[in-house]
Amino acid sequence: MTLKDIKSNTTVKVVKINGEGPVKRRIMDMGITKGVDVFVRKVAPLGDPIEVTVRGYELSLRKADAEMIEVQ
Repeated sequence: MTLKDIKSNTTVKVVKINGEGPVKRRIMDMGITKGVDVFVRKVAPLGDPIEVTVRGYELSLRKADAEMIEVQ
């Protein structure tokens, strides 16, 4: 299951970040790493962007980036 599939007002734990190079680095620079809890605050009607809270910071993720983040 990926972060893109999660509904609003749900907390999940990151299992793995897929992707490589600058895309993976950008996601990790946001503080999204393996084992961290992510709270999905809001999902736009068409699914882009996805607003999340990670380590106390509010972030906005593109749907393409959210597909690379596996959660449980």
